[in-house]
Amino acid sequence: MTIPEAIIYDRDRLRSAGLKHILHTNFGLQVNMCDTMPGRTTESNNPSEQALIFVTPEIFTAACDFFTPRRKRTVVISSAANDSLPAIDPTIDIESIIETLDRIISELKENVASDNRGELSQREIEVLRLVARGHINKEIADILNISIHTVLSHRKNITAKLGIKSTSGLAVYAMMNGYISDCGI
Repeated sequence: MTIPEAIIYDRDRLRSAGLKHILHTNFGLQVNMCDTMPGRTTESNNPSEQALIFVTPEIFTAACDFFTPRRKRTVVISSAANDSLPAIDPTIDIESIIETLDRIISELKENVASDNRGELSQREIEVLRLVARGHINKEIADILNISIHTVLSHRKNITAKLGIKSTSGLAVYAMMNGYISDCGI
């Protein structure tokens, strides 16, 4: 599994150009630079589902709804340590930046590969959305026009793929991965 491209969301064009050069030269990535908010202007502003995303804390915070479902492949450009997201410190020496990027890219490749192995089918996503919205198995069966046994099979598969057993855990997962919005609960 390779990550063929990256996108950098940063208003500092000089820092973006340097990061773009490092990513292209050392890792062979095709890199787009963007100084506007994601999803608002051009198609080059919207990363593919496999793209590695680099973002400043300010842009991440301003477009949290966009980045949260993509957090497994998002790297924050910041000197502040963050336990929830990988970060690259732009103030350290170039060798350390390359080492850190090598580690981060390797971990993100593993995340993307494991996500693809546990990928939910379209029907499982439909069931997950309904579970997250609080529907019981019988209601899900009626809404999707399937048997209750099929609903139970889908829920069993979802639990096996995600490793989440509780309804509240599935709701949080659905919200964090963009399957539903917080107003959809």
